[in-house]
Amino acid sequence: MTPAKWWRALLLAAVAACAACGIVYELALLTLSASLDGGGIVATSLIVAGYIAALGAGAVLVKPLLAHAAITFVAVEALLGIVGGLSTAALYVVFAFVDGSTWVLAVSTALIGGLVGAEVPLLMTLLQRGRTAGPTDAGRTLADLNAADYLGALLGGLVWPFLLLPQLGMIRGAAATGIINLAAAAVVSVFLLRRTVSARQLATTLCALAMALGLLATLLAGSADIETTSRQRLYADPIIAYRHTPYQEIVVTRRGGDTRLYLDGGLQFSTRDEYRYTESLVYPALGNGARSVLILGGGDGLAARELLRQPGIEKIVQVELDPAVVELARSTLRDANAGALDNPRVQVVIDDAMGWLRRPGVPRFDAVIVDLPDPDTPVLGRLYSTEFYALAEHALSPGGLMVVQAGSPFSTPVAFWRTVSTIRSAGYAVTPYHVHVPTFGDWGFALARRASTAPIPRMPADAPPLRFLNASVLGAATVFSEDVGPRAVEPSTLDNPRIVGDMRRGYD
Repeated sequence: MTPAKWWRALLLAAVAACAACGIVYELALLTLSASLDGGGIVATSLIVAGYIAALGAGAVLVKPLLAHAAITFVAVEALLGIVGGLSTAALYVVFAFVDGSTWVLAVSTALIGGLVGAEVPLLMTLLQRGRTAGPTDAGRTLADLNAADYLGALLGGLVWPFLLLPQLGMIRGAAATGIINLAAAAVVSVFLLRRTVSARQLATTLCALAMALGLLATLLAGSADIETTSRQRLYADPIIAYRHTPYQEIVVTRRGGDTRLYLDGGLQFSTRDEYRYTESLVYPALGNGARSVLILGGGDGLAARELLRQPGIEKIVQVELDPAVVELARSTLRDANAGALDNPRVQVVIDDAMGWLRRPGVPRFDAVIVDLPDPDTPVLGRLYSTEFYALAEHALSPGGLMVVQAGSPFSTPVAFWRTVSTIRSAGYAVTPYHVHVPTFGDWGFALARRASTAPIPRMPADAPPLRFLNASVLGAATVFSEDVGPRAVEPSTLDNPRIVGDMRRGYD
């Protein structure tokens, strides 16, 4: 291979590597934004659109520097490695300490997009020089650049979800990508700058890159301490367990006898009063003498624990998406759920609830309990849709009952009544009810069946002794005062997940 072809191959490899790094930085910011703030479609759209706009701005702003393309390219890659490598750590720390992560996200997106946008004009200039490519067809050169750029973006898009995120997490994954970015800049510097700058200038450039590499290596080594310190700032009680999975961030805290589970920062239960929630969720579904029960969600094992106390329950199928939740339920949360998920009557299925319901040959159950997190993201919104409840009917025996946790009729009234409306739109007769759970406040549920008349919530005749729920409490739970009373709202569907917007607006 001639020297000119070596230069060309090296620069095209740099294009692919830099494109991969650039897309990883942006995916890391999107992932962390979703974890910290819910990652709504508006925020995601603004991030993506802002990034693309910054690409164009970077291409324009670099034009005055094209006369010094080689040294500018190395400087751009060095800055990109530092900014991208530090961006997720900065976003996480700012969110934890001052609750102002939005501006960090915006600035990081603009800087990364601008630096990535500057790459192609610089590389186009370098490839057009006789030293690297000679006078070749501009269209062919641009085609080579685009091919390398898009292939690199594909590589980065695959590496982030399948390698970097599951193995290193967001902060370490971005820092590792920054190191790769800087290493690529160092290699290009050695081959590209040695003929265009003095030895002293080259040594200065390499020293600067080495210092940047050292900074990111320090971040990589100390990221665990940074995460631990920042994460603890978000929780009032000491953290005793933490998992970051492809689906969510899981945190368990404990102070004295109070253990709490958080998913993506949202409280799921407190052992001080979860029995109020769990009893209210489970026993109304058993009023018709259920023998088999399907639990969708509820991976903490609390619903299964309560079902195992009920005489006559022979079979429980627990469908949970995240295996890490089940692992914690069987270890850290075992005292809270009394080891329910290891009981031989409980079959744990790791699967997406909607995907599982769509499988052929789904068995039918006497009762279905839908215990899913609040629908504050589009991913969760699909599990509160007309289509989802229609699928749930496939798993419900004739005359069977379904209970859905529906959120707070006081704090999120539109979302609560939207859930009721959505269940009705799937062909169910629905009876809403609500109870007071001190940790959450006023909390609501929906009891449904496939019939022309709404079911009357009732306790099983052979229910075990309970701490909270009884026939009188359950009867009163169907009464709603004027300030939280029924609202006529459209159902939420896959095509129009209205309930996600309801949750984000909160009290209305």
